[in-house]
Amino acid sequence: MGRLEICEILEGEEGVKKIVLFAFNGDKMCFIHVLLNALDMKEKGYEVKIVVEGSATKLVPEMAKEGDFLNPLYEKAKAAGLFTVVCKACSAKMKVLEAVEKAGLPLGGTLKGHPSMSEYLDQGYQLVTF
Repeated sequence: MGRLEICEILEGEEGVKKIVLFAFNGDKMCFIHVLLNALDMKEKGYEVKIVVEGSATKLVPEMAKEGDFLNPLYEKAKAAGLFTVVCKACSAKMKVLEAVEKAGLPLGGTLKGHPSMSEYLDQGYQLVTF
């Protein structure tokens, strides 16, 4: 299974489109699209989750700061419960583990400290990577 285009996303068992956005890229101009699309999908009735992995974990303390251009979207996504997990292993490697904990985002990873894509696939989610 390769990358999925949004137009290829199929409805899940209950008729709800289930999408998980895996954000690996630590570039803010990339991550803004994670937030915009997650909020858009949520508004349209999709079951959507955000998983923050890799160098994207370093963005959490930056986005959490008032005045950061991503802060309003980040806060809206956080309030909507869209952040499912932030990779504990990558947060530690990027030296933002405490900041992620302080932000109140869930930390974890069942695949040697990283979130497992197969767990989401097994639950009927379609993966989109950034």
